[in-house]
Amino acid sequence: MANNPQHDAVMKALSTVIEPELHRDIVSLNMVRNLSIEDGVVKFTFMLTTPACPLKDVMFKAAQFAVKKVPGIRDLDVKWDAEVPTDRRVHGRLNINLRNIIAVGSGKGGVGKTSVSVNLAVSLAMEGARVGLMDADILTPNVPIMLGLTHGRPKVIDNKMIPFEVYGIKAISMGFLTDPEKPLILRGPMLHSAIRQFFQDVQWGDLDYMIVDLPPGTGDAPLSLAQSVPLSGAVIVSQPQEVAVGDALRSINMYEELNVPIIGVVENMAGDLFGSGGGEKLAKQKNVPFLGRIPLEADVRKGGDQGRPVVNSAPDTEAAKAFRQLSRDVAARVSVLQFQTADVIPLNIIG
Repeated sequence: MANNPQHDAVMKALSTVIEPELHRDIVSLNMVRNLSIEDGVVKFTFMLTTPACPLKDVMFKAAQFAVKKVPGIRDLDVKWDAEVPTDRRVHGRLNINLRNIIAVGSGKGGVGKTSVSVNLAVSLAMEGARVGLMDADILTPNVPIMLGLTHGRPKVIDNKMIPFEVYGIKAISMGFLTDPEKPLILRGPMLHSAIRQFFQDVQWGDLDYMIVDLPPGTGDAPLSLAQSVPLSGAVIVSQPQEVAVGDALRSINMYEELNVPIIGVVENMAGDLFGSGGGEKLAKQKNVPFLGRIPLEADVRKGGDQGRPVVNSAPDTEAAKAFRQLSRDVAARVSVLQFQTADVIPLNIIG
């Protein structure tokens, strides 16, 4: 194909198409794979950096417009695929095939952090990503309830726990291993050990994203996580009101001190009851991305109580749509963060 003038002209045209998040053309990013031309139709595999890409329709239209400028080309037909960039720090530190670790934290309790974690994980899986969900709220685990996994314990094969699989994700929680009616009392070093075991002693398989649901605050659990594994970034959950925003600010400052990139701020439970705007104001104050607001809707609570995340149980609600968009924005932001660092395994270069 290298000596085919029309092929070369199409590739030149595609090199004018810019990936909106990474600000480079799709040819130099090696997003154009296996290009062929049949009866005036350009065909290729469009290799994204995440299956949850929020701007693929924009890129398709731009690519279609570009190739139609080439004489003899009348249309474009693409096959979508994705190679999620791997954080080399994760790849080198953990004996599992895990590409990115995303912490979900909050400054205070009661802001719906676990709802965000669960719906974010399930939404990423719905987009086609391979996703794990780790409940790192060791003392008060709520993930089992929200996933409808309140009975049974994980199987153990070859000294590795097998995570539960539900709604397209793999999940592990201390709630799967203890009596839900008895309090779990652990000191800091034991919390640290439990979090490390969830990485080392669970058969996760291949994952594009590991979502880690942390307890609120800036205590042992988030510190242990950041010290145990390299975090690709942190999503900060806040409510709109000032008291929640103030606590979320402290959470952001903690991650910054730990050199953990801030993926962005989510404003949860927005609406008439709690108002709106606090999370966006915080994002502007700290000059970090604002990832949007999740409206306060009864379907979110009902889904959590029934073990059916709202993105599954009520996909047409505004809250579910907001969670789906959140997953795309988080995935895009992670790709950008990986692309901006030298610790990224780039997309394979095809000769």
